[in-house]
Formats: sequence, structure tokens, C-alpha cells
Amino acid sequence: MEAMNDIICYELIYAIVHDGMGSKVLRTAKGCGVSGGTILLGKGTICNPILEKLALSDVHKEIVMMVAPREQARAALEKLNKTYKLHKRNHGIAYSIPVYAICGSSTCRCEQPDETGGLEETMYQSIIIIVDKGKAEAVVDAATGAGAKGATIINARGSGVNEISKVFSMEIEPEKEIILMVTGKDQTASIVESIRRDFDIEEPGKGIIFVQNVSKAYGLTE
Repeated sequence: MEAMNDIICYELIYAIVHDGMGSKVLRTAKGCGVSGGTILLGKGTICNPILEKLALSDVHKEIVMMVAPREQARAALEKLNKTYKLHKRNHGIAYSIPVYAICGSSTCRCEQPDETGGLEETMYQSIIIIVDKGKAEAVVDAATGAGAKGATIINARGSGVNEISKVFSMEIEPEKEIILMVTGKDQTASIVESIRRDFDIEEPGKGIIFVQNVSKAYGLTE
């Protein structure tokens, strides 16, 4: 049996950057030992009344997702912050969340560390909401009204037990939207409650919300 000291803890890195920057971010992270990642296309929202009037409040984003051992993940986050100046407003954000177990990666072993060990106090939490296509903007508005500073929207498809409909005997997976946001831990409850109440999330097929602790974050501005 492996000693606890030998167990490798992993983290999932999210880097949300401007369109066209995803591949550069991935190369930079690989330079810190990260083995690879996945790039998704999304849309960011900016809380700026002037830009909203000009219809420029939505900007294309790329979301880079990478899994790495904790030390490599922290080194990669720090390197991304320095290289892309994430500490400056509108330069992007990068953060990591703990990973309980990993399977299917040739460079990462599947490990399950002690649930009570290695816990860190966190200032931020990641909120992920999945709703029907066309509702994301309203979700962001509800979250903003409860204190959120912005979000990233990703297009997706659903295939849950309450999601699939049939047209001419063909199963159709309805289109979905995923909303990613990072908020202060003290704001999470009010934001989640606002979305849950306004969109009847408790009803089957209406959507889902889940919250994760953020281990480390760069680029978040008050």
C-alpha cells in the first residue's frame, strides 16, 4: 500500500482567455510540465453599461482545461499569470480546483487521496450552471443581480433522462448552455439561490447547478 506522502494530488486548471490565445496558454503550461489540455470555445460577458448599449458586451473566449499534479498546476498558474499579465483587468483569468481521482490518462495515475487531508481554505468558489439554450444571458443577469461580476458561456447538448425528445422517431438531444463563473465564497449562496429561484432549477429538466472550491486563482478583480 502506498504511503499517504506518496499519493499525488491533482488539480484541474481552467484558463479563460481571449479568442486565439488558447493554444499559446496550453504551450506555456506544457513548459511547466502539464502534459496536455482541451480548448473550448465560449462567450464572455462584461458588466459595462456603455458596451451593452453598443452591443459589445459579449466577447469571444477560449477556455483551456488542463489536469496536472498540484505542484505543476500551481507552477503553471503562476507562469500564466506572469506571462499573460492576468493581474491586469480584462487579460483573462486562471484558476484550479481539486480533482478527487483521474482515470484514462497515460501521464496521470488514478489516485484517491484521503478526503480529510490536504484541505485548504478557499476565498473563491466556481459555480457551473447548465440550462436550456437561450437562457444563459438571463442566468447571468440573475447572477449579476446577486453580486456576480461576469461569466463565460459555452454551448453544449443535453442527454439526461428528461432531456431527449423524438422527432419522426429520431432522438434529438436539446441544445444547452453552460455558464462558468468564479465568485467570492461569501457570495455563492445568494447567487445560487437567485438562479435556483428564478429558473425553477429544482424541477426535472430545468437545469443543474454545482459548486466547487477554487484552490488557486489569478485574474479575479473586485
